[in-house]
Amino acid sequence: MKLRIAASVVFLLIAATTFAADVAATPSDAQKSFDQLKALAGSWQGPVVMPKDSGIPEGTIVKVSMRITSRGNALVHEMYDWMKADDPAKNDHPVTMFYLDNGRLLLTHYCDAGNRPRMVARTSPDGKTLEFDFLDVAGSTQYGHMQHAVFTIIDADHHSEEWTFLMPGDKPMHASMDLQRIK
Repeated sequence: MKLRIAASVVFLLIAATTFAADVAATPSDAQKSFDQLKALAGSWQGPVVMPKDSGIPEGTIVKVSMRITSRGNALVHEMYDWMKADDPAKNDHPVTMFYLDNGRLLLTHYCDAGNRPRMVARTSPDGKTLEFDFLDVAGSTQYGHMQHAVFTIIDADHHSEEWTFLMPGDKPMHASMDLQRIK
């Protein structure tokens, strides 16, 4: 009888270990999406398209820097106008952090409007488009806040970004960037 119980316990331990190893080896959708974003690490530039009443001239070139930090646990995304001095105290210089949290891919956008909206990712069926939906915001929304973002990976050296800023009165302002990797 003791032999049968011991054999059953050993069998259960082997089965549990095999199952745990299989689960650990299969990355979640959030991890796969995060890995795709991390593959975009580097310097990017391209035109930004915004509404005519935004004050941003047509044909303005934006530069984006993306770098992996915190031992691979975060991706830093920085945007700036390459025609202006790189002085975050005087010019727009928003920073966005991407990271995994409880099985979800999140972003926190440190906005020039003085707040920090968080968004959670949804992945397209083909895995090439990551759509971030508003989750919550810290700080004042008096001047508006970032509401939505979409990243579309075209290839290793080309991606697009669409950002939606919700102005006071809930008026959305859209910005689209077509970015090429700077080599």
